[in-house]
Amino acid sequence: MARSDVICGLDIGTTKTATVIASVAKDGSMDVTGFGVAPSFGLRKGVVTDLEETVKSVEAAIENAERMAGVHISDAFVGITGEHIKSLNSHGIVAVSGDDREVVPLDVKRVVDASTIISLPAERQLVHSLPREYLVDGQNGITDPIGMSAARLEVDTHIVTAGSSFVANVLKCVHRAGIEPRGVIFEPLAAGAAVLLPEERNAGVVLIDIGGGTSDIAVYWGGGVYHTWTVPVGGNIITNDIALGLKTSFSEAENIKQLYGTADVTTDVAEETFEVKALSGRTTRSAAKSFLRQIIVARMNEIFKIVRANLAENCPPEVMLAELVLTGGGAQLAGIDVLAADFFDLPARIGVPMHVGGLTDTIKHPAYAATVGLVLFGAKADGALQAPHRNGKSPWSRVSSWVSEIFG
Repeated sequence: MARSDVICGLDIGTTKTATVIASVAKDGSMDVTGFGVAPSFGLRKGVVTDLEETVKSVEAAIENAERMAGVHISDAFVGITGEHIKSLNSHGIVAVSGDDREVVPLDVKRVVDASTIISLPAERQLVHSLPREYLVDGQNGITDPIGMSAARLEVDTHIVTAGSSFVANVLKCVHRAGIEPRGVIFEPLAAGAAVLLPEERNAGVVLIDIGGGTSDIAVYWGGGVYHTWTVPVGGNIITNDIALGLKTSFSEAENIKQLYGTADVTTDVAEETFEVKALSGRTTRSAAKSFLRQIIVARMNEIFKIVRANLAENCPPEVMLAELVLTGGGAQLAGIDVLAADFFDLPARIGVPMHVGGLTDTIKHPAYAATVGLVLFGAKADGALQAPHRNGKSPWSRVSSWVSEIFG
């Protein structure tokens, strides 16, 4: 795989913009060498609402990471999310072309290309085409068919599409910050690359990446991606409820959520209180931790209910799910794994970044799973992932096309 020895991931979120710079060894292993984070002010639920503010956030995060790593970054893999992103499963089939009927890489590319021949409106673009399993003459469960003898090759593929204008606006911000987009990656796929184990992907796992403005869902089954989706609510809606319930500012509510927030319903906090600043910021009053927990649990259960309904609609009974993994900033709430396990009736754990060296305590945190995952997923996809659009272009070549159309 052709790639430089330095790779960068840029996660532009609703509440924060984070950057990871990693060095790539010849054997493909990675070490994080730089990390930067800055508050986000120009996005809402994954959609750019203020170009200039978003550019400032990207510049600040990049500058912080470059200073730590001691290198200058010219390109980055960019995470995207939002309601505009849609997914579906597709099937492709081709005849094996060689006279000896042996599957070669060209046959694999042809069958994946065939699975991406779908009808897309003009305002949508293909972002990912992710083969889940191959079938050789009807035999399923094959992850790498190259070298096998066959007359017919098939593939089940998970396809992710995005609204072209929404992605173009994100890329415009990145470009104005002096960074060339090396690729765009749907954020739950990046988070999955950072926090999931191969055994979990095979057994069946639901990943819920709870961000500030959105909660992203990825279902892995049989080793590959089966379903992805974005819930247009995240941790900020909990903060809003706390601010309303306690009659305080959003910033004070966010601080309270981080200091005292819990989703643990097994602990007795009936007698415990904390101080809340009034809206004016000049006075304080006492509030019960039990009331705070009530707000958090009610809202999290609503989010879980939306997720469960979507899973029931999109994952048939044969898709066996063995575990739930929670990550993102919202996963730092105490007891949220216990609450989720009880709600979904599945074992649950908190997902933190792994599979890469150089992780410090600062970024070995669920809030930065997608950021770290961008370099992991991007490195594997760069030069290898082929997901042609109707015109046969790969997602990375379409990034260049988008940039050319915007700035050319």
